[in-house]
Amino acid sequence: MALSSWEKIIDPPQRGRAEKPRLTGLTMVIDKGLPINQTRDWLALAAPYVDLVKLTFGTSALYPKTVLAAKIQLLREKGIGLFPGGTLLEIAVLQGKAIPFLDHACELGFDFLEISDGTIVMSPAVRRGLLREAKKRGFRVLTEVGKKKPGTKLSSQELRAQLVFDLEEGADFVIIEGRESGKSAGIYDESGETDPEVLESLLACTSWERIIWEAPLKKQQLFFIKRLGPNVNLGNIPPGEVLALEALRRGLRSDTLLPE
Repeated sequence: MALSSWEKIIDPPQRGRAEKPRLTGLTMVIDKGLPINQTRDWLALAAPYVDLVKLTFGTSALYPKTVLAAKIQLLREKGIGLFPGGTLLEIAVLQGKAIPFLDHACELGFDFLEISDGTIVMSPAVRRGLLREAKKRGFRVLTEVGKKKPGTKLSSQELRAQLVFDLEEGADFVIIEGRESGKSAGIYDESGETDPEVLESLLACTSWERIIWEAPLKKQQLFFIKRLGPNVNLGNIPPGEVLALEALRRGLRSDTLLPE
């Protein structure tokens, strides 16, 4: 993709960045309640670089119906996949309302669904059933692997087993938990550093193209781009950081300007 404002003057130093519509190099944005007019202005600038938006936590339950409908329509018109955060489905599971939840999410216009057990305990049978029911309704399914509560991180073996299970059951992508903070979750320690042994263990059991790494911190984004290239799938990116991430992917920042 040419740099529209600098076309024929500057080419991105790093080549090979996939363009939309793309199956790899996905950027998933975490939306904590961006107002509709701000969303419209943001998309005017960032839409070419955004593939998925998560209305995180249970925030979509707080939207007025008309605002939620308008936001869903706006994002879908830009070719951006949209899903409610997995915690909202976890609440529905606890309340015995998972099937009505799936039906309502479909009616609202969400085209992706996240299945997670970051806070609750979910049996393999329930997880499998949700995945199959979501697929029946035409959702593309993201599952999330990892726990949110401090002190409850899954072991490398547990992460790997859940990743394999979800992909075998038909998940389109598996998200590796990183939380909003990027710390003390998934493959990250309390300071947000990546555990290379856990990373390599996960990469050994599936193609990296099927994994979305939650990486809200710049140092994490840079790590993955250097390890897996510009088309690594990254998630939990704040709206205001999308262009900064894209610049990293394309070598437009000093961190990735020159090959190592």
